[in-house]
Amino acid sequence: MKKIPIGIQAFSSLIKEGFVYLDKTDMIYNLAHTKACYFLSRPRRFGKSLTLSTLHEYFDGQKELFAGTKIEQLETEWEKFPVLHFDFNVSTYKSVDDVISRISFMLSNYEDIFGKNSNATSNSDRFESLLNTIVAQTGKEVVILVDEYDKPLLNNLFDENLKDEIRKELKAFYGVLKTCDKQIKMAFITGVTKFSKVSLFSDVNNLTDISQEESFSSLCGATEEEIHTQLDSFVQAMADANKISKDDCYKELKRWYEGYHFCENSVDIYNPFGLMKALYSKKFKDYWFESGTPTFLVKLIKERNMNLSNLDN
Repeated sequence: MKKIPIGIQAFSSLIKEGFVYLDKTDMIYNLAHTKACYFLSRPRRFGKSLTLSTLHEYFDGQKELFAGTKIEQLETEWEKFPVLHFDFNVSTYKSVDDVISRISFMLSNYEDIFGKNSNATSNSDRFESLLNTIVAQTGKEVVILVDEYDKPLLNNLFDENLKDEIRKELKAFYGVLKTCDKQIKMAFITGVTKFSKVSLFSDVNNLTDISQEESFSSLCGATEEEIHTQLDSFVQAMADANKISKDDCYKELKRWYEGYHFCENSVDIYNPFGLMKALYSKKFKDYWFESGTPTFLVKLIKERNMNLSNLDN
């Protein structure tokens, strides 16, 4: 029997260690076969990192990991591409130097593999040079994956001067996506929100925002169908533990963890973190609120003196 995954963000770990994987690989296939720069906004702990990890393994040609998934029936070539995976979710970013240092660290890891142009000093120049070097070495376009691009900004949302300094640094870095468009096979950027008002992506005019696209509304999270077809035995176990019928357990899971809709005609989406924690512990609790509530949102509510009674029911 498969195991319930809690906080596991690596696709390879889910597959190799026998955890449940809600199969999204048909959507991964559709994304991967379009030369575009994508942006996806979703709440924290909603599966963004797992999506990027799945894309990473797919573009790395790890065919064996996808045995039995939808993409196995769709893909015939399994061509391997160089992948640059940038993760901004591992620092607190208390200064612009922290941001510069994090980017530099990630670039250095890839420069150690592919080589570094000694004339490139700024992170944006190093990024551009790295892409040119990789294409020259491999003859392949490069896949760019960016996880939680907005964390440096969200951590400093109420410090306008620092936020502006960070914005300028990030804008120069992401601007390379436009400059080097010919060298890029696909780019996929995730975050909690889209900073349209700070023009972070104003230079990236090829950015396609799929956050509210119906065809990708269930790319992150769990659907009713996925729960019934892939998690039914866990629902039964939870029902037994709580001495209720399975139908009543489904109703309670829906009441606690469903309710997300990312476009007008979106199917019902369940919070994956809360759902998996509930099935694992066999208890109904506010798991996401306890660990996934964005601090910046709480601060924003306090600063704006929002009347929370307007959100009742």
